[in-house]
Amino acid sequence: MAEPLRATSKITVQKRVGKNHFYDNLHSENKPPVSVTLQPTTPTRKTALLPPHLRPTPNSQSPSKMSFYDNMESGSWEAENTQSTPGVNVIIPSAPPLPPRPSFMKYMPEYLVVLPASASTPKPLLSPPHDTPPPALAEDKGPLLGNPNVVLVSLGKLLSEEMQHTQGKPAFCSQCGAVLDSMDDNLINGCYFCQLPDQSSAPRSQQSVATGLPHGLYVLSPDEKLPSASQPLLIFCIDISASMSITSQVLPGEHRSRLEFVQEAVLLCVQKLSEQQPQTPVGLISFNYQVEVHGYGDFRSRVLSGNELVHDNYLKVAAAAFPTPPPLSQTKNFLQQQVRTLAAVGTTALGPAALVAITIASRHPGSKVIICTDGKANTMLGNLEVEDDDARTLLSSTIFYQNLGEFAANQGVTVSVLSIEGTDCRLDELGRLADRTGGKVVIASPKMLHPEFEQIIENNTIATHCTVMLLLPKSLRMKGEKEAGHKATRKVGNVHSDKEITFQFIANEDDALPLPSGSRVSIQLQLRYIQRNGQRMLRVFTVDRNVTNESMVALSSVSLPIIQLNSSQASAALAVRGRFLDARLESEQQMKLIERVIEHNRSSEDRETYKEWVITMEPIYNNIRNFTRANSAVSDSQSLTDAGAVLLYAMKHSNRKTIMIKNKQGL
Repeated sequence: MAEPLRATSKITVQKRVGKNHFYDNLHSENKPPVSVTLQPTTPTRKTALLPPHLRPTPNSQSPSKMSFYDNMESGSWEAENTQSTPGVNVIIPSAPPLPPRPSFMKYMPEYLVVLPASASTPKPLLSPPHDTPPPALAEDKGPLLGNPNVVLVSLGKLLSEEMQHTQGKPAFCSQCGAVLDSMDDNLINGCYFCQLPDQSSAPRSQQSVATGLPHGLYVLSPDEKLPSASQPLLIFCIDISASMSITSQVLPGEHRSRLEFVQEAVLLCVQKLSEQQPQTPVGLISFNYQVEVHGYGDFRSRVLSGNELVHDNYLKVAAAAFPTPPPLSQTKNFLQQQVRTLAAVGTTALGPAALVAITIASRHPGSKVIICTDGKANTMLGNLEVEDDDARTLLSSTIFYQNLGEFAANQGVTVSVLSIEGTDCRLDELGRLADRTGGKVVIASPKMLHPEFEQIIENNTIATHCTVMLLLPKSLRMKGEKEAGHKATRKVGNVHSDKEITFQFIANEDDALPLPSGSRVSIQLQLRYIQRNGQRMLRVFTVDRNVTNESMVALSSVSLPIIQLNSSQASAALAVRGRFLDARLESEQQMKLIERVIEHNRSSEDRETYKEWVITMEPIYNNIRNFTRANSAVSDSQSLTDAGAVLLYAMKHSNRKTIMIKNKQGL
C-alpha cells in the first residue's frame, strides 16, 4: 500500500511575530506532514499537539513528564516525526508492541504540533519510557522562529491507490462543509469545526456536536452516467517561425538548425510511442504567421491565418470542428511525413496555436499539449514581444494566458512549454499555462530536446479536477492561503504520480483563550477529484492530536525534508507573482527554524541536507537580481527572465524527490 499523506507528530502553534507573509496557492510521496506552530510575542511556553508516541502518562503531574510509545505508520498524511520514516530526526527508545490498530489508522497523520502561549517556563527535559536513562540536558532557547506546522499531501500516491469504497452518502456540515461521522445523509447544521474555539479542545468522544469522519472514500453521484472512455491525446505544438532556422555547430564543419533538432526529437518520440503505446492518438500543430493543424489519411491539413487568428472565440469554434486524431498505429507514417516537411519562415503566432491545440485536446481529459518554441509570441493574440512599459498590451496577453491555462485545467489538459536554450520566450507569462495545468516549463539545449520531450510524455495524469480542502477547528487558522480562516480550498487540477503539495497553519490570533496543554484538536483533509474513467470521488481523513507545551518536543518532531519542501514551494509561489521581498522573508523565517532543528538534533546527515537545500534556495536568498529583467530594480512589479521563471516554476511544483535530484546535479 502506498503511503498517501503524512503529518507531523505534533502540531506546533505559535503566535505570530511581526508581519505575516501570504503566498499563492501551492501545488506533490505519499504522506503529508502536519505541524502547526503559534509563536508567542514573548518568550513563553509553547504547547504542541502530541502524536501517539508522545502522550502524557496517566499519573503525570508535569507537562514535561511524558511517556513514549510506538509511532503510527502514516499512509495519507506525512508526519514530521516518525521513527520509521526516513529523514525524521526523533530518537525514540524501544517500547512494548501495541495491539493492532483499525485498518483506517494507517492513513492517519503521525501527529500535529500546536504551541499556544503559557505563563510558565519551558521544560527542557522529557522523560523516556520505563527505566531508560534520561537524555542529556538540552537548553530550551525560547520561542521557535518560523512555522513547523506544515501539512504535506502526497496527492499522486493518494489518488492512485485502489481502495474499497465507503457505502452510502457522506454527511456534510451545512456551515463549513466538513464530512461528519454520522449516519444522517442530510446536511447537519453545525459541527466540531464550526463551534467556538474554547469548545473544540475536548476529545472527540466527549464532543456534544457532530465530529469529523475518520476515513472514507465516496463515489459522488453514483447514478450519474459516466462519459464513454476515451484515450488521452498527445499534441505536439511546434514553432516553425524564421528564427527556428538558426543553426548551431554539431561537429566540426557540420551545423544543424533548431528546427532540425526539434524534428529529430519529435520523430524519435513518435517511433517509441508507436512501439510501446500504439493506441495513443498523436496530433501535430505547427505555427509561424499562421497555424496549421496537420492532417492524416482522408483528413486534410487545415490552415488558419490572417483575421482568423485575432478572435479567441472564432479559434475555439474552428478547433472544435477538427476531428480527433486516430491512434498512432493508423497515423504514424502520415505524422512522420508531416514532421519531416516542416520549414521555418515568418512570425510567431504562438497564442492562437496554443488555443487551438488545447481546444482539440479538451475533448479527452488527461490529454497533453507540448509547446516547443524559440521566441516570444508576436502576433496580436497573446503577444509577448512588447516592452515592460507597454502595460496595456502586456496586461491583455497576461490575461489571455491566465484564462487559457484555466480553460485547459478545467478540461483536464496538461500543457508543458519547452523553449530552446539561448532564446527569450517570456516564460514568466507563457509559463502560466504549465503552472496552472501541472505541466513543466523547461529550457533545453537543442541536443537535449528529445529526453525533455520523453520526460513530459511519460508523466501521466492519474486524476483531473482535483480540489483539496483542509479544515481546522476555529482555534487554528490557515497561513499563506487566499482564505485566512480555519479552512482552505486549493484548486490543484491535474494530478500526476509525483505530485506533492504543502499547507501551513498557525494559531488563531483572535482567540483570547489559547489551546491548553493536554487538549486535543481534530483536522480534516478532503480530496475531490475525477478518476480517469470519469467517476467523481471524495476521499476524507480526520485525525485527532494532543497538545503539548514543550518546545523541545516540537524540535524533535520536525521532518526537515518536509519543512524544506514547504519553504521552497511557498517562497517560489511568492516570487513567481513578483513578491520577491516577501519570498525572501518567508524563506528566511523557515531557515531559522531549520537551523534550530539541526542544532537540536546534532545530526551530520541533517547538516549535509541543509547545505544542499540552501544551494537550491540561493536565488530566493541572494541572487534574485540574476533572474529579473535589467530594466528596473528588484520590486514587486518586476518581471522574471526565462531562467528565473523556469527555476521558480520548478520550485513551486517541486517534491522531495526533485529537490534532492537538483541538489545532487548541482542545479
